[in-house]
Amino acid sequence: YGLTGLFFCSWLTWYTMISDWPQNIGGKPNEYWALNMPSFIPVMFELTVFFAAHLMCWSYFAVNKLYPGAKAQNPDPRTTDDHFLMEVELEGEEADLTKKLQELGALEISKVEA
Repeated sequence: YGLTGLFFCSWLTWYTMISDWPQNIGGKPNEYWALNMPSFIPVMFELTVFFAAHLMCWSYFAVNKLYPGAKAQNPDPRTTDDHFLMEVELEGEEADLTKKLQELGALEISKVEA
């Protein structure tokens, strides 16, 4: 994501300062972006951090399906009040796990087929 911000900022500085609206600032040549690039390093750094942070947040929301209007996926509505839910996916040895959970004081053990 940071490289996306770096490339976008590189293109933006080239477009604004070289291609679209070239200006002579302090007598520095502006025909080539590479000659002016050192003055754009702070801007490039800031946009790299900006893009990395924002795109990581948006990808987190997309992967976890936390977008507006998404239906909540709660396997047991009682967990929103005063219960704790532990969901375990396993193949085989269910009897051992059930026995161990009962020994530890589980209130309810449910087996749900996926």
